[in-house]
Amino acid sequence: MSSQVRVLNISHVRPVQTSGQSPPRQVEHKLSFLDVLQIRRTIQRLFFFDGPDLPPFPSIVTALRSSLAATLAVFLPLAGELAYRPDTGDVVIDSSSSSGVKFVEAEFAGGADAMRRLARDDAHDAEAFARLVPALGAGSLPAPVLAVQVTRPADGGAAVAVGVSIQHAVADGHAVWQFLRAWSAASREGPASLAAPGFVRPVFDRAGIRHPKSDELARDMLSKVAPALPMLRSTSSSKPAEIVQQSTRTFLLRADEILSLKQHILEQSRTLNRGGEPRNPPSTYVAVTSLAWASIVRAKHLTMRDADDAHLVIGADCRNRLGPPLGDGFFGNCVKACYARAGAGELRGEAGVARAAAAIRAAIHAGLDEDLEGGPLADAEGWTAAYAAIPKERVVAVASSNRFMAYETDFGWGAPSRVEMASSFAAQMVALLGARDGAVQVSVALDAAAMGAFAANFVVPAPVSAADTVAAGVVLQ
Repeated sequence: MSSQVRVLNISHVRPVQTSGQSPPRQVEHKLSFLDVLQIRRTIQRLFFFDGPDLPPFPSIVTALRSSLAATLAVFLPLAGELAYRPDTGDVVIDSSSSSGVKFVEAEFAGGADAMRRLARDDAHDAEAFARLVPALGAGSLPAPVLAVQVTRPADGGAAVAVGVSIQHAVADGHAVWQFLRAWSAASREGPASLAAPGFVRPVFDRAGIRHPKSDELARDMLSKVAPALPMLRSTSSSKPAEIVQQSTRTFLLRADEILSLKQHILEQSRTLNRGGEPRNPPSTYVAVTSLAWASIVRAKHLTMRDADDAHLVIGADCRNRLGPPLGDGFFGNCVKACYARAGAGELRGEAGVARAAAAIRAAIHAGLDEDLEGGPLADAEGWTAAYAAIPKERVVAVASSNRFMAYETDFGWGAPSRVEMASSFAAQMVALLGARDGAVQVSVALDAAAMGAFAANFVVPAPVSAADTVAAGVVLQ
């Protein structure tokens, strides 16, 4: 039900400068080898708001613009651009000269009811979602880092969509939500929230991303992912055919369903290990991801044989596992890809979800092994080869995390009615977000022909009683 979106106005928001404020000491930050791996990707988040407490559209625009200006003063590189330095071969975040962050005001022709249906439907209207997030125009460098779009319904009803696009090379999921929390707090509580006790200031310096061959790695990875710099991609190129043919749908697992799923995995795991390990239930992330992976493999029974290996790519945050730890304030990419593998036939079996959980746990443990000499980034030289060796038709990528509490993004008019990722990075992808009351939102992108079978398989066991849960030692994490 894609509806046309009409642009009403385009302006630019610059960081607010307080009286006597000195210019920033560092106006350039060179991308690390973790950053450059993402240089051709854009993270796009879409927030829907509606309800009687929603202010008039002009008030929303004013609040978002003024709070964004205040937030950019703290997150200054987001007002800059990605730039290529041919003399060194580096790509940097340049904060020295910028026209500010593009701020688009738009109108949705479908009206408020159509916008609410768009937000409510489990199946995504990918074309409509794409029109509600701003384009960064990152076909070549220099390129802007951040853009925002605010869209109202044409009939003036009480609904609005806020779309945010950010260069993935500048931020991973943790960093994106760090910025969104700060911006929404500044809108809701005022700019003083950005200096309040407990506020974690962002750190943009990449010096803590250490490897004996850091510079060499960054340039080697750049040569593979963007070999024609300053061109990132052809401006006429479109998305890969497998992504165009995707169907994307969102599911919600309630807290009681997740609890039941953890007990189910724990019992299956004990059976597989003849009553032995593991003694502890899986984390929420592992439990939900295991169910999604096994369900995808079961749905692909016509294109994946039981004898084939199935692969899962998991992003593991390394911020607090480096030496020394970077801390939660680090603003950049600090995620390492960990690879889980299991036989397709095993994942389709009765204990398939438990086997998926075991493979995921093993992959995360191996990737973040604290005993690995040199730390979790020490094996970075082999990353591109490891990814290239995986058959792409048999790999599922996991994005985002249930720890990202998206529905706490309150700009001053209440929680969003729906939050979605409007960008897709892989032909088969699972994206997790924390939802209300301990629930987890799971958005799945698959070949359209497999989505029905996936939905039929993405089912958790019936909730267990509190007594059974205590007896099993299951704790909701």
